[in-house]
Amino acid sequence: MKNICQNKRAFHDYQVLEKLQAGIALTGTEVKSCRGGGMSLAQSYVAIDQRGSAQLIGCNIAPYAMGSYNNHPPLRQRQLLLHKKELRKLKRATEAKGLTIIPLEAYFNPRGRVKVDIGVCRGKNLHDKREAMKEQMDRREAERAVKGVRE
Repeated sequence: MKNICQNKRAFHDYQVLEKLQAGIALTGTEVKSCRGGGMSLAQSYVAIDQRGSAQLIGCNIAPYAMGSYNNHPPLRQRQLLLHKKELRKLKRATEAKGLTIIPLEAYFNPRGRVKVDIGVCRGKNLHDKREAMKEQMDRREAERAVKGVRE
């Protein structure tokens, strides 16, 4: 799996309750731009529209440098490819108060298809963020201590 990009801000601002893998419908120039690392998931989210399909909104895929007149618009809505059961589950989750669907990372699977990991998330409060940072610092210090003992 070749990682294209990660939404690091999502792990800081949200608590991920459930993860799903989704395909994404892209044009040729979008895929080529992704291969060059021109994709950003910052400030993007997933919405379920009236017809019941999932749309990735706010995802920026830079225009392909070698693309001509048929280059893609960078901030267009892109359809996510999910099974009906998964779509129903996501729709129910968004109807619950305080939950949202955030893309976590994008990557190429072994067959060369672009996949997006999406998560059903709940926003963190300031004290939750501080606790998470404290736990991370404690874990790093413990790793350093263990590494120092081994040497």
